[in-house]
Amino acid sequence: MGFFDELKNRANQLHSAMTQEMNRFKNREMMEAILAGCALVASADGTVSSAEKQKMIGFIQNSEALKVFQNHEIIQSFQQHMAKMEFDYALGQAEALQMIGKIKQADQARLLVRVCCAIGNSDGEFDEQEKAVVRTICRELQLNPADFDL
Repeated sequence: MGFFDELKNRANQLHSAMTQEMNRFKNREMMEAILAGCALVASADGTVSSAEKQKMIGFIQNSEALKVFQNHEIIQSFQQHMAKMEFDYALGQAEALQMIGKIKQADQARLLVRVCCAIGNSDGEFDEQEKAVVRTICRELQLNPADFDL
């Protein structure tokens, strides 16, 4: 039985690894959209606080769909979005909104907006500049900003 147990164990490990890779592939678009939204909101007031970064990473680590991503992948993607906005804010914003606009499922779109609201409020002050960015995100996702008290 030892041989068959080992064979079964290896098959289960292979299945688990394949499932994780499929989840990474399936959820990459959502992760990228959330990070694009977080970068837009975090940069809205001119400074990106550590509280905003920690809130973003904490959400992704606790999300069933997104926790398959490594911290270095999350940080790298966020930094890429930030670098584009620092180089040319209008172009970086347009690219981020394009990434966000790929989210078509209503429940995912609403979740994305809620995460963006949480990022805006993570430093204790959800200021008007951050709210304006989240309203823009709502329009991109064809959601009513009033549904989120914006």
